[in-house]
Amino acid sequence: MSAHGVLPPAIFLMGPTASGKTALAVSLLRQLPVELISVDSALVYRDMDIGTAKPDAATLAEAPHHLIDLIDPTESYSAARFCDDALPLMADISARGKIPLLVGGTMLYFNALQYGLHDLPRADPSMRAQLEADAAESGWPAMHARLAQLDPPTAARLSANDSQRIGRALEVVLVSGKPMSQWLAEQSNAALPYRLCKIALLAEQRAVLHDRIALRFEQMLADGLLDELEALRRHYPLDPDMPSMRCVGYRQAWQYLEGYIDMAGLRETGIAATRQLAKRQITWLRGMDDTQAFDCLRPDLEAAVLACIEATLP
Repeated sequence: MSAHGVLPPAIFLMGPTASGKTALAVSLLRQLPVELISVDSALVYRDMDIGTAKPDAATLAEAPHHLIDLIDPTESYSAARFCDDALPLMADISARGKIPLLVGGTMLYFNALQYGLHDLPRADPSMRAQLEADAAESGWPAMHARLAQLDPPTAARLSANDSQRIGRALEVVLVSGKPMSQWLAEQSNAALPYRLCKIALLAEQRAVLHDRIALRFEQMLADGLLDELEALRRHYPLDPDMPSMRCVGYRQAWQYLEGYIDMAGLRETGIAATRQLAKRQITWLRGMDDTQAFDCLRPDLEAAVLACIEATLP
């Protein structure tokens, strides 16, 4: 809080994959006294550049992003660690008279930053072992269907093959008797001490967003996604169950390299998985409060968002 008791400003720039968040953030940087903080659970990994659509060297030279290239692909990152990393950065940026602009598509991180993380029940090894055994017998899509009966809001934002998060959500509700969505709704942490301007980029024409997603995945393949994954596998002791290798694009590329799918299957499953990711991101965004939504395809997007920020954070 400033000497006059007014909370410092901060901007959340959120949106599904391929909605143009990075380009807009760079444009805003040219016109506002902001510093960029990445809110992306995939961009934290070093050497994973093509499949994560990491900003290129020229973009990062003009518009440095905090919280990119933090860990090796063998390591794990979490919403709690993101908050631990982001909060001191935001305070430092504010202290230097600039505005933190947090940009990305990992909605869980935005939510955790604004509302805090509840103390969820501790891991229960015996319950987790039982769930793993059930999944081995029936498959994770069936476990996802089970979660949809016990905790519909959480299931709605998870992929049917997101084994880690499905398992954790089932564990929470079965151990505690209370679904994870309810735990998260009953936050008791203090609010984020900033005046927030929350911008959501959405696509009124979903088909156009789907076209963008398909073109971007094709470009990733052309840029060498498969070569990148082969290099990662040579350099790091990776396995397909690591969080880094469950990222959209890498999971499907791994299946191709192992011979489970052909090139047509890689394209089909990679694009489909990216569309599903975008759908989950949009579901998160539509459930967020105090958010200003903009069609990411509108021709005057930059001017409209800039006007919104200047009106919200005068």
